[in-house]
Amino acid sequence: MLCNKLFFPVLVVLSLQALDYVESSRILAFFPAPVKSHLIIHTAITNALAERGHQLTVVTTVPLIKTNPRYRHILLDGCSIPKDYFSEKINEAQPFYRQFISLTEFINDCSNVTLQHPKMRKLMAEERFDLVILGYFFNELHLGLGAHFKCPVVVSFMVQPVRLINHFVGNPLEGAYVPNLLSAYEQPMNFWQRLKNFLINEAFEPIMMRLFMTNQQKAFYDYNFPPEKYPSLEEMKKNVSLVLTNHHFSQGPIRPNVPALIEIGGIQIKEKSDPLPEDIKSIMDKAKNGIVYFSFGSNIQGDVLDRSKAKIMFDVLSKLPFTILWKWGKTDLPGQAPNVIYKTWLPQDDVLAHPNVKLFVTHGGQGSVVESLYHGVPMVGVPLFGEQHANMVNVEKKGYGRMVEFTTMTEENFDRAVNDVLTDGKYRQNVQTFAKLYKDRPMSAKETAVYWVEYVLRHRGAPHMQSPAVHLNKFQLMSLDVVGFLGVIIYLVIKFIKFFVVFVYSKFVRKLKNKKE
Repeated sequence: MLCNKLFFPVLVVLSLQALDYVESSRILAFFPAPVKSHLIIHTAITNALAERGHQLTVVTTVPLIKTNPRYRHILLDGCSIPKDYFSEKINEAQPFYRQFISLTEFINDCSNVTLQHPKMRKLMAEERFDLVILGYFFNELHLGLGAHFKCPVVVSFMVQPVRLINHFVGNPLEGAYVPNLLSAYEQPMNFWQRLKNFLINEAFEPIMMRLFMTNQQKAFYDYNFPPEKYPSLEEMKKNVSLVLTNHHFSQGPIRPNVPALIEIGGIQIKEKSDPLPEDIKSIMDKAKNGIVYFSFGSNIQGDVLDRSKAKIMFDVLSKLPFTILWKWGKTDLPGQAPNVIYKTWLPQDDVLAHPNVKLFVTHGGQGSVVESLYHGVPMVGVPLFGEQHANMVNVEKKGYGRMVEFTTMTEENFDRAVNDVLTDGKYRQNVQTFAKLYKDRPMSAKETAVYWVEYVLRHRGAPHMQSPAVHLNKFQLMSLDVVGFLGVIIYLVIKFIKFFVVFVYSKFVRKLKNKKE
């Protein structure tokens, strides 16, 4: 009887705590970048929050790959990547700085267009939210949404944190041993690598950002969030409560993170795969020797590739004794062969989970690499732009696959890479060993993301989690002001000692000397 009397109050208390934990909040998820691969990461977070019962409004500039009836979706038109954008970047082998200039110009214009869209203006005028989740792609001006709705901001980022992301939460760069994403270096770095890493961190990246992005973003911010009504952009950068980054320390590099930066690498990967469509399942099940899966991501269709390079890849793959499952597109096929099956779309996560997949030919995007690692599938990577080169350098150095440069690809070097990975068992062994390591976590990526977003909601932005570094400038962070102050003190002490010695010598020593004479 006593146990029953005690049990009921305890049950009530636990129930009330649970209700507080899952209290439904109004969340605006704003994902303005018209890049489908980014959307896959961001919507994995919103899907998890929707399952918890939160009321989400998801705003995007491209259609959702998979709709979710649990939340409202608003599509903003008028901001899309030009049809020939990827073709120019891939086939002309543009240097990074030229890619960056054109990219930032496009992002700046797109960022402004989204806020001026009638649907967005109506949303901002009529609704309120408890939290903003911002998909970040160098669109700083959208941090003003936190000021407009008077609520905390959570940033979702699709790769390991870069300089600007670290700056939001005061995360240290630690350039002496943490390679910049653009450098593609592995730890530990030698002297010359550390020198280049320093120059990228402290010169190249800040200058490029200042010249081609920051000033225009500030101008657009002031236009959309007038200074007489809203805090400045610099103040809003200090208002980020949490950063969720699609990365995990097991991938490297090893680095310290402040409490407000949480790693959720692999959040888009389903813990239990969905059933494959019947036609794809039949193809994969019946492939006697196995499947080679080919996809260059959600943004690259085959018809944007240089025809000669596409023909090289087709000629190599069509000769293999494997079934080639190739995500290509609707037109301009590189060739026809009995073992090559083209599809305009494939459920990549579910395909890679199939035990018959022997090799993944990929562009090396972060999402694709992570999914391949998670499912233990070795890779041949052909990086095209962005962080893909750094991703594939890491894959090759860790022994998870091989990399072939797109611009210098020949039939010989592509064939050598493909057959090396298919025939040498070390690649599959290495990647499957890592898969076990990658999955070994106290909570899944989805559970981690949900917990920390709800933590920010429960504690009204969780200001206690903010690093003091957010409020320090560069000189203060490096303690240069302290070093300068101590330098002045030491200089004055030395000057005083020198003066004192001269004074004593002139007053006493010289007098004694004169008396003796």
